[in-house]
Amino acid sequence: MPQKTLTDGPRTGALAKAHAEASGKRWWILAIIAVAQLMVVLDATIVNIALPSAQADLGFSDGSRQWIVTAYALAFASLLLLGGRIADLFGRKPAFLVGVVGFAAASALGGAANGFTMLVVARALQGAFGALLAPAALSLLNTTFTDARERARAFSVYGAIAGAGGAVGLLLGGVLTDALDWRWTLYVNVAIAVVAFVGGWVLLGNHRDAANAKLDVPGTVLVASGLFSLVYGFSNAETHDWGSPLTWGFLIAGGLLLAAFAWWQTRAAHPLLPLRILLDRDRGASFLAVLITGAGMFGVFLFLTYYLQLNLAFSPTKTGVAFLPMVGALMVTAQLGSTVLMPRIGPKAVIPLGFAIATAGMAWLTGIGVGSHYVSAVLPQLIVIGVGLGLVMPTAMQLATGGVAAEDAGVASATVNAMQQVGGSIGTALLNTLAASAATDYLSGHNPASKLVQAQATIESYTTAFWWSAGFFAAGTVIAFLLYRRGVPQQDAGAAPVVHM
Repeated sequence: MPQKTLTDGPRTGALAKAHAEASGKRWWILAIIAVAQLMVVLDATIVNIALPSAQADLGFSDGSRQWIVTAYALAFASLLLLGGRIADLFGRKPAFLVGVVGFAAASALGGAANGFTMLVVARALQGAFGALLAPAALSLLNTTFTDARERARAFSVYGAIAGAGGAVGLLLGGVLTDALDWRWTLYVNVAIAVVAFVGGWVLLGNHRDAANAKLDVPGTVLVASGLFSLVYGFSNAETHDWGSPLTWGFLIAGGLLLAAFAWWQTRAAHPLLPLRILLDRDRGASFLAVLITGAGMFGVFLFLTYYLQLNLAFSPTKTGVAFLPMVGALMVTAQLGSTVLMPRIGPKAVIPLGFAIATAGMAWLTGIGVGSHYVSAVLPQLIVIGVGLGLVMPTAMQLATGGVAAEDAGVASATVNAMQQVGGSIGTALLNTLAASAATDYLSGHNPASKLVQAQATIESYTTAFWWSAGFFAAGTVIAFLLYRRGVPQQDAGAAPVVHM
């Protein structure tokens, strides 16, 4: 017996030392994942501010301009589930590293573009590699942090980046376009990718939780074509109209393909998206919360960017700075919601509260006018919206990926990203269409030649979009309150084991 105690002492000490090292390494892994996620989220908005400069330089038409944004969204949304499953099957470290390198190469190609076609191809490639990188990053977070308190803190950081990255993209896009050139909104990814790649290479261990499974090829084809059709249909509605056969054709095809995908997942031996992931009540509610947040947030970023630049004559850089108070509020409440409120009162209180606060902020923002000032008519409203979204985003993402079996972590993470992307596409198309109709209706009842009438018509279009965004968030309040279970979710310690170092 004494001998056993002697030999156990060093072993226990070695285990404690290994655990301490792994714990320290975890926060460095979080930093690397955050950098990679920021790169992916930035690219949804950073190019938007640079589009007028790129258009002038490369000489493409207004009608073609939207494809610079849409090409990224289409590739990203349609390939996300495949990317998540590849991470599960072949290992998260190689998926992460290949995603980072591919994203950087596609960004460099876009920055060097000598024409419209080259730029669109580069943006589609960015979306494709982003679809590999984003779920690998989120699933690494899910499997690296197993302690409930640490995990909450990690997800509050990740969720804050996911929520605030769009606004940071507007700021960075404005600064780079003003100070350097539109091409640097793409070249900047190369510098970010170097940091993410070196950190990932050094810190991440490779572990395949679904190594014995096979890729579900029919499921991959069905879901990729279904998501592509859905996003394309909404994008087409934005540029043409809802009555266009292309719009309805793609939306119906998307719905049918996704229904066929759901049916196939019940029959497949190795399903791409095991339905057990969707059927948990809290997880299903979280996926819907992310979808609704994606749809409503575009009302803030898109139309407020127009308002600040076109009506208040803000420069691209000043526009980006104007969003920073919202980012600050979002980051503070992300920490508060994930680490303080969620462990005490649970999602049935936290997420509906966040949606209700965001609803109030969006409704308040509809008070903007032609002669409004940023400090009184925009700033307080942005802070309120940031507070609300900070309570929703990280907590919903944490619940959407928490408690899944380790072999499903990648595909659960991909589903979160897909919901955010599809929500954003739906929101952009719906809000753009509704805003355009509101402006047309206002002009038809007034003198369209008057400059003041034209300015007021743009205000009508923005406020209509803000009211609809408020409606999305109000629906989120009700849905979240009805769907989430009471109480604090129990952390399943065995669900997502720590990454093998």
